Amino acid sequence: MSELHGNLIDGEWVKGDAIPNINPSDTNDVVGDYARATKADALAAIAAAKSAFPKWSRSGPLERHAVLRKASDEILARKDELGRLLSREEGKTLAEGVGETIRAAQIFDFFAGEALRLTGETVPSVRPGVGVEITREAVGVVGIITPWNFPIAIPAWKLAPALCYGNTVVFKPADLVPGCSWAIVDILHRAGLPKGVLNLVMGKGSVVGQAILDSADVNAVTFTGSVGTGKRVAAASIEHNRKFQLEMGGKNPLVVLDDADLAIAVDCAVNGAFFSTGQRCTASSRLIVQDGIHDKFVAAVTEKLKNLVVDDALKAGTQIGPVVDQNQLDQDEKYIAIGRDEGAKLAFGGERLNREKPGFYLQPALFTEATNAMRISQEEIFGPVASVIRVKDYEEALHVANDTPFGLSSGICTTSLKYATHYKRNAEAGMVMVNLPTAGVDFHVPFGGRKGSSHGSREQGRYAAEFYTTVKTAYTLA
Repeated sequence: MSELHGNLIDGEWVKGDAIPNINPSDTNDVVGDYARATKADALAAIAAAKSAFPKWSRSGPLERHAVLRKASDEILARKDELGRLLSREEGKTLAEGVGETIRAAQIFDFFAGEALRLTGETVPSVRPGVGVEITREAVGVVGIITPWNFPIAIPAWKLAPALCYGNTVVFKPADLVPGCSWAIVDILHRAGLPKGVLNLVMGKGSVVGQAILDSADVNAVTFTGSVGTGKRVAAASIEHNRKFQLEMGGKNPLVVLDDADLAIAVDCAVNGAFFSTGQRCTASSRLIVQDGIHDKFVAAVTEKLKNLVVDDALKAGTQIGPVVDQNQLDQDEKYIAIGRDEGAKLAFGGERLNREKPGFYLQPALFTEATNAMRISQEEIFGPVASVIRVKDYEEALHVANDTPFGLSSGICTTSLKYATHYKRNAEAGMVMVNLPTAGVDFHVPFGGRKGSSHGSREQGRYAAEFYTTVKTAYTLA
C-alpha cells in the first residue's frame, strides 16, 4: 500500500480507513490511498472551522492575499505534475488536465487580487447628521461539496472566494477524485493558513456530506453535483436557515442554423458534446439543426467522430479519455439503449472499446432522428452521447432549445447578426454562446444557470461575493 493521505482537521493530518483512488484509464493502477473521514471527523472539522472563524474573518487583506497568491504560484509551477494527477484519477486527456490546473492557478490569482480590492460604501442618510456605511462581511463556516468531473477547477472556484472574503471552510470533495483536492488543500495549508481555517474531510457523501448538512454550525453550503443531491442540500439548508448555492447540471442545446459556417458548427458540436468524455454540465447534449444544413452537418460530425482517438488519458495523441468509472459507464450504456428503444437512430458509436490496459472506454455516440420529447433529449446523461434534433426554422429551434427543465448553457451557430442577437436575449439559460462550444467559460466572469440547473447567486468572478459575504448597514449620528 502507498502512503495514506490523511484528512486535514484543525491544522493536523488525520489518518483513517483508506479509499483507493483508481485510474479509469488503467484499473490496475492505484493513484493513491486517501483516508475516509468518519462522522466524528466531520464534526471535529466543523468545530475547528467555527473556532477559527472570529480571528480569520478579521484578518487583514495582505494576509489573505499572501496565502492565495502563494497557492496560485505553486499550482502554476506544478501544473504538469498536478495536471498528470488530474488526468490519471479522473480520465481527462493530459492536455485538458494541465489546462484545468492552469485555470485553478488563475482563479487563486484572481481572488488574491480581490482580497486587496475589498470595498464598502459611505452614503448620506436621508436624515440630517447621520452617516451610513455599507460593508460586506464573511458569512461564517462554509461547507464546500464538489463533484468529480472538474477535480481541481471547481474546488478552486469555491475555496478561493470563501477564503478571500474571510470565511472558514469544511471541504468534502467527490469520493472518486480525492487526489487533486488533497493536493490543493496541502498547498493552501503550507501557504500559511492558520489552523482550523481550512479543513478537508474526504469520504462518503452519506456520512461526511450528511454531517455537514445536519450541523447548525455550518452557515452556508455551496454544492455542485446531481439534481437529487442538490434538492437534499436545499431541504437541509432551509431547516437551518442557512445560505445555499446549487449547481446541478444541464441539458444544453446547440442550435445550428442553415446559414452557419459548417466547419465552425461541427467543431463546436464535437468539442462541446464529446470532449472531456462529455462529462461536463455544460456539454452540448442536444444538437438542434435546421433542415437545410442537417444532412451535411450529420455527415461531417460523423466523419470527425470516426477519426477521434479514444485511449489512455496520459497517452500522446489521445483526444478523448475513458469514462470516470463503471457506474458512469453503465449509465451511459443504459441511455444508449433507451435512445434506441425510443426510436432514435444510433448513427455512430456507442460501443465499449478495448485498449491496451483495462479501463472504462466508450466510443462517442451520436443519435439522429431524435425528438425533444425523448428521455435522451430531456435527461442529463453525463457522458459522450448527443442527440440531433431536426427543426424547420429559427423559431422552432429556439422553442426546442428552451423546452427543457434545465437552463445552464445554450449555444447557436449562425452568421446572422439578427438571429445571434435575438438568441442571446431569448435563450433561457444563464450562459449563451455564439459560434462557440457550450462548454468552456472564463474564470473571471459569472458562472451559473436558470431553472433546474442552478439556485442561488452566481459563482466565479466578482459575483462570488454575493454568496460568500453578507451585507451590513451601519448608521452613525455625527
